[in-house]
This record gives sequence, C-alpha cells and structure tokens, in this order.
Amino acid sequence: MTNPPNPNAQQQYKSSQSGRFVVPGWMNLIEGTPDAIEIQLDLDKSDLSRDQACLLIEYWATNEDITLQSILPVRAFGANRDGWCMLIPARGRVLIRAIDTAPNPPLLASQWINVDPATQPGTTVHVKVDFPDPAKAAAQNLQLNN
Repeated sequence: MTNPPNPNAQQQYKSSQSGRFVVPGWMNLIEGTPDAIEIQLDLDKSDLSRDQACLLIEYWATNEDITLQSILPVRAFGANRDGWCMLIPARGRVLIRAIDTAPNPPLLASQWINVDPATQPGTTVHVKVDFPDPAKAAAQNLQLNN
C-alpha cells in the first residue's frame, strides 16, 4: 500500500534544458518577466561528504531590493548527483556564498554574477563550487595573520 500524496509537499521542478532540479522558488522570480538564464551549480565531488557546508544564494532584481534568498545544503548534492540550478530573468544580480562552518576558522567564499539585460535567452552559466581542504585553508589563514 502506498501513502496518499502529501498536499503540503512542494512540487520539485526540473529544468527542461539540463534535467537538473531547480532550487525551490528559483523560477519566475519577477512577474511578467520570463526566465532567460539557467545558473548551474556544480559541486566538486570531494565536497559531497561535508556535513556543515551550504550555499547561500541571493537574487537582487535591483541594487536596492533583494528579491529572493535561499540556503542549499551541500548534502542536497548527494541526493541529486546531476546538480542543481536556478532560473532567472536577464536582469539583476546573483550572489552565491559558499560556507562551511565546521573547520576553524570557517570557510567562506562569495561571488557576484551581474546579469546583462541583453543576455540571450537560453544562456547557461556554470558556477563551480570547490571548497579548499580545511587543513590547507587554516594554514593559509595562519600565514596571513603573521
């Protein structure tokens, strides 16, 4: 016997272009403005075992207004090896922060993506996420503090 579908469960969408799961909420961000760009998140395989790591993703339709903010745990990549993506209109900015709080000091990297309004619909942007080895990152921080 199977359980009836949960009416409160959110529909999980896949990109028709890549077949990747779309981060929940990351499509049709601006009413009346079509999605034109697929941002694909590619996590390095060596990072699949991280317990505390996550990606903090923000979309800014304008410099003044944050439109959407999401947290994607790295463990979500273990459940979906094809990776994840976001669908955005051809305008605004996207900020992606890679965070791992487990090592001391914590690891943090940020990257802004400025979207050109003249971007051709169907454009794909690849964002490679590769956390540094925690031992090497801590050693580099120690060297910087000397």
